[in-house]
Amino acid sequence: MENEPLIGRSLKSELSALYRAEDRHYHSLAHVEAMLALADEYRHLLHDPDAVEAAIWFHDAVYDSRAKDNEAKSAALAEQKLAGRADAERLARIAGMIIATATHELPHSDDDNFVRDAALFLDMDLSILGAAPDAFDAYEQAIRQEYRWVEEPMWRAGRGAVLKSFLTRPHIFHTREFRQRFEAQARENLARSLQQLGQDPEP
Repeated sequence: MENEPLIGRSLKSELSALYRAEDRHYHSLAHVEAMLALADEYRHLLHDPDAVEAAIWFHDAVYDSRAKDNEAKSAALAEQKLAGRADAERLARIAGMIIATATHELPHSDDDNFVRDAALFLDMDLSILGAAPDAFDAYEQAIRQEYRWVEEPMWRAGRGAVLKSFLTRPHIFHTREFRQRFEAQARENLARSLQQLGQDPEP
């Protein structure tokens, strides 16, 4: 169990196929690869980098824009596929990180190392919010494509509420490292997107 990698070649291939589904315009393999690149860049800060890598691979493995339980199903898939490769405690940490992407709030735990890893993982997932304006705008367009079944007035209201929920937080990012790198640009991007949706970015 210790010598076998959490995410081996065959599992990467299996998961990659899920992320290549035609209806994925943002929650695709490119998103996973972007997060993996950040995980590699910040690997020195991670207590269990392999568990974070596993959470990245699985966090959007199940994705249906009409469903409300994608995170729970993705976490369950991770626990199923990783059974025998990690002990129960490690599996629970991986599942906990995945489930936390539903709200992007830190999981409650007395394990400071796990909470720190989860904070970095969640910040990696949201790093697109602090991307350069053209990359952020492309992300917004891709999300709209994934929700193209939603009529425009409902989309504007729903998406506006999501973006505003991040903008009204004291900090969008949990870690000092990601705040320094992405927070200011993220707030500019969110405010601009809200204006384009016809909403007031001010609370």
